[in-house]
Amino acid sequence: MPSLRDIRNRITSVKSTRQITKAMKMVAAAKLRRAQDAILKTRPYAQLLDRTLQRVAARAAAEGAVSHPLLAPREVRTAEVVVITSDRGLAGGFNSNVIRRTQRFLTEDGGRFERVELATIGRKAKDFLRARKLDVRKDFTGVHQGLTFARAEAIAVEYTERYLAGEVDAVYLAYNEFRSAIAQTPVVVPLLPIPVPEAGAGAVAAVDFLYEPSREALLADLLPRHVAMQVWRALLESAASEHGARMSAMESATKNAEEMISALTLQYNRARQAYVTKELMEIVSGAEALK
Repeated sequence: MPSLRDIRNRITSVKSTRQITKAMKMVAAAKLRRAQDAILKTRPYAQLLDRTLQRVAARAAAEGAVSHPLLAPREVRTAEVVVITSDRGLAGGFNSNVIRRTQRFLTEDGGRFERVELATIGRKAKDFLRARKLDVRKDFTGVHQGLTFARAEAIAVEYTERYLAGEVDAVYLAYNEFRSAIAQTPVVVPLLPIPVPEAGAGAVAAVDFLYEPSREALLADLLPRHVAMQVWRALLESAASEHGARMSAMESATKNAEEMISALTLQYNRARQAYVTKELMEIVSGAEALK
């Protein structure tokens, strides 16, 4: 049975842990609020850009007048999956969920490709893949430390150039899609080639517009912007999901610490009561012996 000193030391240790988890929860909550604001500010522009691009591309595809390499489907031989995780742990199942989703995608759909390459954004994905002797073509380091649109655009430009050069035939993004502070959904979405809705899907308007500059020039400007926005959105969704998962994990850890403190306090009081009772029994027994 542990001594009173051991129980007191353990209670002190758990209280220190509770203070740390509580502080981490508050920090994650503040970062989550900023990440949500960033998503809300980005969403209107991204939605309008997507609708404009889909409309112009669908009209061009229906008329067969405009073709762009980023829209033209081709035989997919080499695909690359970009796995987005965090650099740090203590976020519940945030990292493991997206890694399992990537593994399922490789198992179910990887057979369609002759070759599948992997890239990582975040230290956890890199450590997981390298621990299992899987080749990582490129690790994008330092993205989460200074998360800016310029970094997302640089990643988008790199993959656009590789796609146009024929080095890769399809690019997918694997990340956690933010639903709420307690719900994140791991998804694998295509980045390249850019999907174009069919003419019968209602994407082609009955009235077309006059374009200035030409429709070809408009597509050449919109398509790289669209790819960059897709990468930027995935990074923002992943960042918000990470903070939400960490906040939930730290809240659960704080509650567990409080329950442990209550249990240890009860154990300490019972042990102290037993110790006092034992001393009283010894005193009484000694007094009776002297009589």
